Amino acid sequence: MPSDRDVVTDASASGAPASSPAPSGAPGDHSGPPPILEATGVRKVYRTGTQEVEALRGVDLLITSGEMVMVMGPSGNGKTTMLNCLSGLDDIDEGTVLVDGADIHRMGDAARTTHRAERMGFIFQSFNLIPVFSAAENCELPLLVTGVKPKEARERAKAMLSQVGLDDRFDHRPTELSGGEQQRVAIARALVSQPAIVWADEPTGNLDSATADAVLTMLHDVHNAGQTLVIVTHDRGIGASGTRLVEVRDGLITYDGVPSGAPLAVAH
Repeated sequence: MPSDRDVVTDASASGAPASSPAPSGAPGDHSGPPPILEATGVRKVYRTGTQEVEALRGVDLLITSGEMVMVMGPSGNGKTTMLNCLSGLDDIDEGTVLVDGADIHRMGDAARTTHRAERMGFIFQSFNLIPVFSAAENCELPLLVTGVKPKEARERAKAMLSQVGLDDRFDHRPTELSGGEQQRVAIARALVSQPAIVWADEPTGNLDSATADAVLTMLHDVHNAGQTLVIVTHDRGIGASGTRLVEVRDGLITYDGVPSGAPLAVAH
């Protein structure tokens, strides 16, 4: 994969303060490249007994092909909730989320699961690998969910694992892999179905600094090869390394633009 970092024209969402750069697009504005994701007025409320917590308070976001969007903000302010709601992992209370033009929150559970497996990839801080499965078995899962024949799924899984440098780890289970190797399996699993968009939630959070740097380099290589990524991170260096930065505070997007123009608030 190429190593030079690509620069992609920003697309943005409403909700940014006046100090943010002028947006290149907003929900409903399709003057630029067709959006992969278009979220409008997304609200999410968590209810416990008689208490309600509004985790997302009307999020608008537009993401076009080839972007590497970094999402930052203080803990408990809605970053992971936004990722989960925009990807369809969590339900929403109001608003719409279109992925490749399909309204994912109007789909039934089975259709949404299939759509995620076909058009999205996921990378998590805790890797989320199935412990009794080998690296190849973990990697082929998204393909099997969408009906790819087992032989083809295994061949594609092995080819993707080779691309992330795990040629000699096909048959190893997660407990037999280092943290960095487990995250490489997770990256391979996220990419094996050639998704429109990959979501990553703190993908380097459980790794030592050297391994984290290697994983980040790999994600940049993936992006340079044309993959669209949305990455939630607490790390200021990672936040500044994308083509676009989105900051979330109190359930709202408060900054959306080039990383160099953002305050990069402490995200404890």
